[in-house]
Amino acid sequence: MAEVRKVNYNGKLMPADSGIIPVVSRAFSYGDGLFESIRVLNGSPCFLDNHLNRLKQGLDAIKIKVGQDFSFEDFEKELIELIAHNGITEGGRVRITFSRSGEGFYSPVDDEGLDYLIQAEPLDQNLFALNDRGHVVDIYTDLRKQVNRLSCFKTISSQIFIMASLFAKEKSIDNALITNDKDVIIEAANSNIFIVSNGVLYTPPLEDGCLGGIMRMEVINAALRHDIKVYETSLRPQNLLVADELFLTNAIQGIQWVSSYRQKRYYNSLSQKLTRLLNEDILSPSE
Repeated sequence: MAEVRKVNYNGKLMPADSGIIPVVSRAFSYGDGLFESIRVLNGSPCFLDNHLNRLKQGLDAIKIKVGQDFSFEDFEKELIELIAHNGITEGGRVRITFSRSGEGFYSPVDDEGLDYLIQAEPLDQNLFALNDRGHVVDIYTDLRKQVNRLSCFKTISSQIFIMASLFAKEKSIDNALITNDKDVIIEAANSNIFIVSNGVLYTPPLEDGCLGGIMRMEVINAALRHDIKVYETSLRPQNLLVADELFLTNAIQGIQWVSSYRQKRYYNSLSQKLTRLLNEDILSPSE
């Protein structure tokens, strides 16, 4: 019989199907925390330092003090050990959830303390792969994302992304584009967004309120290393209508190309090239 997949909750390995989150959890009661999704390639977590750095910055932004009994060095070891324990030797996905520990209502009782959960599961694909069928997208307009100092972090209070995903499901499309309070397109329900025009990449700046995605940063860096121009600029619907390509990025899927937005159709030549370069850069990092 195959061994039951495990999770790590506050440093303890437990069966993934066990009830482990207490009722008083502030993650459950208030969405008081952060999360990260990390891709595993060849059994190793990709861009782990960048993910952990964003978590540290996010914890500081939402004023969670981790406490003296927690160290990121030990946490990193636990994460890698969980990947190995769950038998992930090729592609996989890790999700980290950090939340403020302790009780209280909106105001926490304790000044410091951290609960964490690490989940790890295998994926069929080892390397990043471009989607065969291009995604269909449209703009979600019922809710708009507010621009503030938390906009660039992955907080676990993710209602707007859930609502945008439900909108996409109701319209039988693949993803929904989200705007900020100035009606500027900033991201998709689970991804950052890029457009390509005349071989040049354009993506919204963090100041517009988009997530500071790890894959967004890696795609920008890969493009610059290979002499592809990249500009951060606000995107509006008219920019989508004149673009040659449109693609979405996130840490798990890498690059996903979009085939259509309403009546507009797109190519995917640069999306293919960037996916290949991304895999090459990961497997053969520069010294």
